[in-house]
Amino acid sequence: MHRAGAAVTERAVLGTGAIVLPLRQPLLVAKAAATVDVLSGGRFVLGLASGDRPVEYPLFGEDFQARGATFRKNVAILRTSWADRPNGEGISPPGIGLGVDRDLEVLPKPTGRSIPLVIAGHAQQSAEWIAKNADATLNYPRPLGALRLKTREWQQLTEGAPKPYLTPMQLDLTEDPAIPATAIRLGLRSGSEALVHHLREMGRLGVSHVSFNLRPSDRPVEEVLQELAETVLPHFPCPHMATATGTDSVA
Repeated sequence: MHRAGAAVTERAVLGTGAIVLPLRQPLLVAKAAATVDVLSGGRFVLGLASGDRPVEYPLFGEDFQARGATFRKNVAILRTSWADRPNGEGISPPGIGLGVDRDLEVLPKPTGRSIPLVIAGHAQQSAEWIAKNADATLNYPRPLGALRLKTREWQQLTEGAPKPYLTPMQLDLTEDPAIPATAIRLGLRSGSEALVHHLREMGRLGVSHVSFNLRPSDRPVEEVLQELAETVLPHFPCPHMATATGTDSVA
């Protein structure tokens, strides 16, 4: 799917949200992610999670209670697999049992030094570990008061090297633009006017990017996308457009 998306788009960012890394072979994840990254010209973001369904782990021969340690090990394998090696030397990623006589090179290599890693939720890790090892954090929507505390913590942890705070959101966009925003499970039911105000507040608190899941709505997806494009997105121009026009923006 992401390979097809890379072929038919030019500027859209492609991403996963999120791969349950302890249940995946990390070298295959590394190779697949790098392939999409190359095909898209560096527009791929790899979202990762630890998973939270105990029934799945025995099916893959993994220990549910140890998923946090497995997650950390697999992240290290991803980073090592993507790294360039001098003189074409192979690598022996940690923790997968390859000796020096079985060194290998994972190809293709990403377009940059690495592929941006976004960690969803806590992934059984401390906030400090995520701030150090991830390129961004992905957290479910919260009431604005709770969001203020969460984004402030993230900003403090990444103060020396600021990193994005991302939020996925279920959105039920009403036909009446004047309908006030009300909370639904993992998101909002709202008219476009209140949605713009809510997104502005989220941006003010430090949210860098919001993605919408439109499945809660009874309206046709095409209709909702058109309304978002016409009534919401113009309030949040891309950063390069904001620089050119001198306006504020929320990515």
